[in-house]
Amino acid sequence: MTRATDATQTEAPADDAVRAYFLPLGAVSDGYDRLLATESTTSVWASTMQHGAPPSALLARAVELCEPRADARIARLTMEILGPIPVAEIDVRAWIERPGRRVELVAAELASIQPDGSRRVVATARAWRIGTSDTEAVAWSGDRALPPVPELDAIDWEFPPSWDVGYVKTVDMRPVPDSGGARRVWVRPRGVVVEGEEISPLVRVFSVADVANGVGARLDPAQYTFLNTDLTVDLYRLPVGEWIGLAVETSIGPDGVGMCATELYDERGPIGRVLQILEVRARG
Repeated sequence: MTRATDATQTEAPADDAVRAYFLPLGAVSDGYDRLLATESTTSVWASTMQHGAPPSALLARAVELCEPRADARIARLTMEILGPIPVAEIDVRAWIERPGRRVELVAAELASIQPDGSRRVVATARAWRIGTSDTEAVAWSGDRALPPVPELDAIDWEFPPSWDVGYVKTVDMRPVPDSGGARRVWVRPRGVVVEGEEISPLVRVFSVADVANGVGARLDPAQYTFLNTDLTVDLYRLPVGEWIGLAVETSIGPDGVGMCATELYDERGPIGRVLQILEVRARG
């Protein structure tokens, strides 16, 4: 796969201390590309598994690069997490599942390499690519405004110290003070998804969208686990600039299931939504 750069995209300065999430290793069999996940992908839940953001960004990249069209873009992508995604070599491929002139379905998958050399699919994606047209004259959003990116000294909350590892250390996060009921935060990646490639607007969203579950956490991670089983992102506008805003509301049901619902922004305004279903479990 090759990545076309977007000259209009404003890039955050790369931090020498932040490695790319993935190092490209080249094409392998059965249409897969192989990449090596670095320690920058590590989850807060276990050092051997990836946080959800890097693999979702890798799937978004694969989908975007699959038979790209100038007259269409990805408007919705759902990632299904089938099991722990290891911090190791990982294979990715994408294909057109349902072709169409105006609407088409693109599929992708990530597979881990087993000791015997076989593959085990650990995550899948389905994405709707929709034909574009000029609707600037009727463009509108009903979502509320998000305050601008705050200065560092305005931050009034932070993640638990135990979460300051792996992936979390690779993003610049600026919580919005006085957020009220929702947790509101601005996030930007400090590195890149694949070494040697710039981040496209679509992939930039996925490089941070999965932090919503942590941002909106209502439970003590020392007492409960609350891993998301999926990630759905709907974008009615692609982002402009380096910052992605999230306004997160988390609900916990009475039987071990939760839901994290998020409004997405760039610095110009709303761009879409994120939805995650959570498997909630008490520790011990």
